[in-house]
Amino acid sequence: MAAAAVFGIRDGPLFELFARPGDRQEGRLSGLAGFTLAAAGLGLFATIPSIPMPPEVFAAAVIVVGFGNFGQQFVSQSTSDEILRVSGFLGVGFVTATAAQLAIAVQIGQPIDLPMAAFLAAVAALVAGLLRSVLYKRDDPLVILSVGFILWVFATLATDIAAPLMALALGVTAGLGYVSYALETASVPGMLTGVLLGLLTVVLGGVGWFAALIAFFAIGGLSSKYRYKQKATRGVAQEDGGARGTGNVLANSAVALVAVVGGAAIEHLPVTVTVFALAFAGAVATAMSDTLSSEIGGLFDSPRLVTTLEPVEAGTDGGITLQGTLAGTTGAVLVAGIAAAGMPLGDPLIGAVAVAAGGIFGTLIDSILGATVEGGRVGNQAVNLLATLSGALVAVAIGTLL
Repeated sequence: MAAAAVFGIRDGPLFELFARPGDRQEGRLSGLAGFTLAAAGLGLFATIPSIPMPPEVFAAAVIVVGFGNFGQQFVSQSTSDEILRVSGFLGVGFVTATAAQLAIAVQIGQPIDLPMAAFLAAVAALVAGLLRSVLYKRDDPLVILSVGFILWVFATLATDIAAPLMALALGVTAGLGYVSYALETASVPGMLTGVLLGLLTVVLGGVGWFAALIAFFAIGGLSSKYRYKQKATRGVAQEDGGARGTGNVLANSAVALVAVVGGAAIEHLPVTVTVFALAFAGAVATAMSDTLSSEIGGLFDSPRLVTTLEPVEAGTDGGITLQGTLAGTTGAVLVAGIAAAGMPLGDPLIGAVAVAAGGIFGTLIDSILGATVEGGRVGNQAVNLLATLSGALVAVAIGTLL
């Protein structure tokens, strides 16, 4: 098929059916050729006996991109609204990828596991949609391969998904994703990233882990919109009207994602799930504390540099205020309370103290890094990542020692 796309089909109805704008300029179906070769390459991992990629993973990765593209193009015929076009990709990709997995189960005589099929299809659609939003439109081969290998990992980790939990995960994450976009607290890529992280957290971690993460997404997003015009006038407002993109979401949540994946793989690791729960909650508490301290503190005058306590202008990296510090501390304590109530932190009181301390310490590290190294090669996102990592490590250290 790849050879026919490149060398055989040059014009006619079949060419027009598969051609993309770049293909028409080149006079060959390069997009179809790349798609086919990527699918064939991924298929090797699903058909060679010594490489046990589940066939449903292969099917979901290929189908979600192929039919997702169709869904997006179909919606594009009647609207140019980005969120509707992305919804077309996600919706059609999800439904067809789920159906493909169920068809394979019937074909090879396996029991039908609808929650697992829905989980893999949802992850495939979100990862593919996210990658396509940040890559070039002709990078579908890279998207197919990336989705396939990512699904392979999660298919190994998520071995038993209850149907009610899966329904809750899909409904709540999709709803919150739409609300975040409608309120302009996240861009489309940022919304996709947040929904993906939420879905993985509730399925791999549980409702308690999900509650802590969603508290940060909701309160942190709303805090960036709080008195936004006043913050914009002062030069301390979040860029893009307060809508957070993929980089910002990942910088604040990457450590938490690693922790929840580690918790799901606990059977293969020489530690307890409590370690990963403390790390997850400590990272989220840091992100919450840092966000609130910045968004609330930026509204007040007389900030001081954290390293010298000298007065600085509002918006200066490393500048802190009493009001921002109190808001940040409140945010860390809130996440600690949610985590202690719904996560396996060991002793709830000790766990809450460890998480709150981790969040406060991580925010302090963020301010120190902002005052000393931020700018130039070290950007805000790198500082946020290091701060959440610090908060996670401190939470684990205190929780373990106590």
